[in-house]
Amino acid sequence: MNYERFSDLTVGEIMRKWPSTIGVFIDLRLHCIGCPIAIFHTLSDAAIEHGIGLEELADEVSAAIDADTRAGPVRLRRRSSSGDAIP
Repeated sequence: MNYERFSDLTVGEIMRKWPSTIGVFIDLRLHCIGCPIAIFHTLSDAAIEHGIGLEELADEVSAAIDADTRAGPVRLRRRSSSGDAIP
């Protein structure tokens, strides 16, 4: 189980730190995105509340984090006043 890696983080913190995990919550039909409780619930809390196995949830979240990390750092692109991206 990969839970220890982020056991002290809330669901909200996980989604902010690793935006790629948002897709996991959507795919598993967990409505954590935009939920006011996400800033308080850990993954364990969310698993209990939604009746999903903690191991499954933690493995999916961890896989999304690993895939995102391998993709490299996010580079923000500046935009011109017309909205076009500037390299």
